[in-house]
Amino acid sequence: MRSRAIIVASALSGAMITGGWLVQRGLHGNTDAFYGARLFDAVMTHVTRYYVDTLDQQQLYRKAVDGMLHELRDPHSVFLTPERLAALTENTSGTYGGLGIQIDVRDGWVTVISPLPGTPAEKAGVQTGDRIVEIEGQSTHEWTVDEATKALRGASGSKVAFVVERPGVDGRIPYALARQEIQVHAVQHILMLRPTVGYLDLNVFSETTTEEVAEAVDSLVRLGARSVLVDLRGNPGGLLDQGVGMSDLFLDPGQQIVSMRGRIREANRVFSDQAAQQWPTLPLVVLVDGGSASASEIVAGALQDHDRAVIVGRTSYGKGSAQSLFPMASGGALKLTTALWYTPTGRSINKPIDADEEEELADAGNDGDTTVKRTPFRTQGGRTVYGGGGITPDVAVGDTAAPAYEREFVQAVDGKLPQFRDALADYAVSLKVSRAVTSPDFTVTPAMRQALWDRMVRRGITIPRVTYDAAAPLVNRLLETEIARYVFGPAVQFEHQAKYDETIAAALRLAEGARTQKDLFARVDALTADLARSQGLADRR
Repeated sequence: MRSRAIIVASALSGAMITGGWLVQRGLHGNTDAFYGARLFDAVMTHVTRYYVDTLDQQQLYRKAVDGMLHELRDPHSVFLTPERLAALTENTSGTYGGLGIQIDVRDGWVTVISPLPGTPAEKAGVQTGDRIVEIEGQSTHEWTVDEATKALRGASGSKVAFVVERPGVDGRIPYALARQEIQVHAVQHILMLRPTVGYLDLNVFSETTTEEVAEAVDSLVRLGARSVLVDLRGNPGGLLDQGVGMSDLFLDPGQQIVSMRGRIREANRVFSDQAAQQWPTLPLVVLVDGGSASASEIVAGALQDHDRAVIVGRTSYGKGSAQSLFPMASGGALKLTTALWYTPTGRSINKPIDADEEEELADAGNDGDTTVKRTPFRTQGGRTVYGGGGITPDVAVGDTAAPAYEREFVQAVDGKLPQFRDALADYAVSLKVSRAVTSPDFTVTPAMRQALWDRMVRRGITIPRVTYDAAAPLVNRLLETEIARYVFGPAVQFEHQAKYDETIAAALRLAEGARTQKDLFARVDALTADLARSQGLADRR
């Protein structure tokens, strides 16, 4: 007993000495930090003991973490739960375990929008328009997309059973499929918009982006492309090295792509082109909008600064910061802004996040698409570009106000949009079943609009018929793309959508017939003037 008492006393003595050293270090090294820690502990103790509602202490610590990060006033610095970390990892890796089905909810049921090529779902015969009515014996009625996605995904090799109802087929069709690793392609569409103009769109910067872009451009060139449109609209970014890698495809060795500047030495880096261009004479047009962020802006900024591409569309998001991921013992991770990045000319495109400044800009009617109070820079060829608030396009397009008939129709349907989407899908699926539409080059007829109207009425969508008829151009477009999706698939749907895309139309006017990048830049002023005149006419209407 005496020996045990000596051991315990020694341990306590050691703890006290060690603790005293820590306190002494805190007092002499950083008094503010020490008293800040004591303040936090005191507040935590009082809230735990005396707050009117009982709160779990672990929950309080988590709230404190969230509150601290919120007070940084940086929307990109956040704590990721294990679930959110897994979602981020999936987005950046481009892979997940599942069946390869794109789904949405129609008429309260989980509905297949498209099975991805080469996946278990496609190989098993799952079709666009199939209604998934059961998963593992449970009805999916009124399930959300997230609930269905979680149920269908899982470890590669594991099995999932589900049942579908197929329009035009009696009875239900059961499936029991083994999940596999699904590769989500960063490049979603590759097609020739004109005999000499190729197009590719990129929806994320994942681990395979640079490789996919290189293969896509090679494919377009083999098909006869003499210029290429690269669509980064809605692309939120992703992996920094993939943004650098994609830029490297189109720049010359030694040309700077992006520089990083942070508080610690390890955060400061300069990325420059390493390899010779694969297509040095290929004119490029890059499309951006307010959803183009992060790595998308790195690519657009680098190509714009080196006069390697004409930027068309709307001002990009303005995320000029880089985040590092710090794994935590909880299984989650801290995503923390550790550097700002700058384009080759030295401009930061970071959008101000000061709330008062944003409010002042909103009150002044500044939607972020102007160059007011933004610092000018010069590109390699002497053109003026601007820092702050995103990448400003060389040709601004896509801000045209919707015609009055469209606004009136949208306002009339407001509150019934899910039912309207259901009516669209229901009619498109009926055409697939009846095989009434056989050519991808179909046109929407008055009879089709009437059929949609009848389905709207049955779903309780009551709007003035005169409003519906006046919006015929809009209704035709919506019908056309939905029919193309369900009858012919996503590729044909996209081709129909592209016909009505004013940003793509403007980019085509630049690119068609252009032999060099200089040809594109020579057309910028004339196109900008034409678009301004068209906008003026639209405003007067």
